[in-house]
Amino acid sequence: MATPILICDDSSFARKQMARALPSDWDVEITFAENGQIGLEAIKAGKGEVVFLDLTMPVLDGFSVLKIMQSEAMGINTIVISADIQSEAKKMVEAAGALDFIRKPISEDALIQVLNKHNLL
Repeated sequence: MATPILICDDSSFARKQMARALPSDWDVEITFAENGQIGLEAIKAGKGEVVFLDLTMPVLDGFSVLKIMQSEAMGINTIVISADIQSEAKKMVEAAGALDFIRKPISEDALIQVLNKHNLL
């Protein structure tokens, strides 16, 4: 059965790049969201067993999405993908329940390492 993947990023280019970086042999069903509000709706609809989440988005940013998921105890495997690599941002997303943090632009090797590290493949 395919793993439901949600890629939540306001950049169409970044969403496509993230989808291309996923391992080709990983059986996934991908859903895209261009902001956090649409992302949360997709998660609540069961379309995000694994979520790749940008931090800086309109309507509802990634920090807010993480806080809502944490407050509602959703237990979703969330990996933040962001160009904001400040140590404070990393601490904040980990405190809000993200599994890991990968720097944009996404590296296929870094992605595979993180997926393996968290037993998601």
